[in-house]
Amino acid sequence: MALHTLLHRLRSGLLPRARFFYGSSPAPRRPLSEQAPGKDAPSTGVPETVGDHLIYTHEHLALKKSLRKIIDQEINPYVDQWEAEGIFPAHKVFKILGNTGFLGVNKPVEYGGLGLDFSYSMAVSEELGHIRCGGVPMAIGVQTDMATPALARFGSEALKKEFLLPSVLGDKVACLGVSEGGAGSDVSSIRTKAVRKGDEYVINGGKMWTTNGTQADWMCLLANTSDGPPHKNKSLICLPMNLPGVHIARSISKMGMWSSDTAEVFLDDVRVPCSNVIGQEGLGFTYQMLQFQEERLWAVANIMTAMDNVIQETVAYTQQRKVFGHPVLSHQAVHFRLAELHTEVELLRSLFYRAVALYLKGNDVTKLASMAKLKGGRLAREVADSCLQFWGGMGYTSDVLVSRFYRDARLMSIGGGADEVMLGIICKYMDTLPKK
Repeated sequence: MALHTLLHRLRSGLLPRARFFYGSSPAPRRPLSEQAPGKDAPSTGVPETVGDHLIYTHEHLALKKSLRKIIDQEINPYVDQWEAEGIFPAHKVFKILGNTGFLGVNKPVEYGGLGLDFSYSMAVSEELGHIRCGGVPMAIGVQTDMATPALARFGSEALKKEFLLPSVLGDKVACLGVSEGGAGSDVSSIRTKAVRKGDEYVINGGKMWTTNGTQADWMCLLANTSDGPPHKNKSLICLPMNLPGVHIARSISKMGMWSSDTAEVFLDDVRVPCSNVIGQEGLGFTYQMLQFQEERLWAVANIMTAMDNVIQETVAYTQQRKVFGHPVLSHQAVHFRLAELHTEVELLRSLFYRAVALYLKGNDVTKLASMAKLKGGRLAREVADSCLQFWGGMGYTSDVLVSRFYRDARLMSIGGGADEVMLGIICKYMDTLPKK
């Protein structure tokens, strides 16, 4: 089913609308962006046909197929160049995705979206895992599932027209301003302050590790708008990045995610209309916590596909690479370990689909999303380390996907809530967290 057929069925009311809830000796190799899994690589856990899939329909698979064509034609051929340059052209790439509906899959139709339910967003995230680096899909995810969900749910009509619509269409690049130098996973400790003066806020502070920060047109900013309790004194504010007082201090050099620009941003007496607050003043922390469920599930969906691809390519390489006259794969230590890793990815996939299915029914899946995020980050490190070992010296070069994945995937256990924070959330739901 072509994408235009999907759109027709959507507009005819034949597809479910979005529902919002609260609760990815060695011979000379081709460039990394041109490499592909071997013919005999194992299949992934996502079937090519619907069959008995727990969530996906023919429409989901059609959406994934259309996105895969864009990835193969418009993104993967340039990934090596973008990685080397340390940045990708966000406006160009986002416009391509916006023109085809992929920046607003579960956003309202009246603001340029497809109006589909959350499962379609997860299908898109899975497919973005086929991009042959972590930085570009992460940047896309910030646009679709981190900087805009609260705006789509709680923003005023005026804010949606000014910021959501162009973001969904790919005309504006968004970034999320939450983390600070002394407040990463501990969101309640942010210090950036917005003081009301008349009809404006005067904002002072700064944000760190801001994905898309050097290219963004606007920021979904979390700031303290009062001196009340830390969980009730914060607001989300739409902040245009071209305002006086917004300073991009530097583009941060990172261990991985090279093609994604990451900025340190200073805010010096930046004036923003009070009408730029998303929803109610003082509920910013609550909105951000609600959003974390979707953000963490998005990250799991994306990295599952990347892990599948790394395992597939490792199987293909170890089949043709020989040591002591035999393929590396023929050694029991190798094929048993790859079987273990494949099994672990499948277990994660089952947990992920269960969480998404429950979320679609309106359940609070914070516990399951935290478990999936925790397992995803730890398993990504296992997959990266074990597979890289089987590539030998080639795995230590920058010429193969496993090496890039080794660098990029390490962020999974840090960004969007560190492993230790996930454990704390799980303990809270288990009622095993010591009382303060």
